[in-house]
Amino acid sequence: MMTFAPALYGCSESAPGGDDARADPRDAVKIAQGARIYVQNCAACHGAQLEGQPEWRRRLPNGRMPAPPHDESGHTWHHADRVLFAITKNGMVAPNAPKDYQSDMPAFGGKLTDDEIWAALAYIKSYWKSREVLSARKEMMRNLEKQ
Repeated sequence: MMTFAPALYGCSESAPGGDDARADPRDAVKIAQGARIYVQNCAACHGAQLEGQPEWRRRLPNGRMPAPPHDESGHTWHHADRVLFAITKNGMVAPNAPKDYQSDMPAFGGKLTDDEIWAALAYIKSYWKSREVLSARKEMMRNLEKQ
């Protein structure tokens, strides 16, 4: 049986700017739901432990990029929740990817409800626990709000 041990950051902290309350990494119920959704829909490509595919920064023979990690070693935490939601729901299409970008990332809008997508994102975000990542993300999200 697979076990998950997401780390939750302090409940007293307010969510960083750019974050969406629907993907709250402090909501234990949402994280548990998101864990199930992640295992069923995301883990095959992004890894059971959110580790991504091997050599995820190097193009595959078909020219596409491997699935990146969703843990702190990847770049998922660099994106605002609305962008992560849009990519998950619609796939890697404009405005979140260049025109005609080719990706193996499917659109889950026809398979998952919006609430299920938000839960999966809450689960992923629950793994972002280092002060360095949380601080950098908070600053990036603050800068996005100013734009």
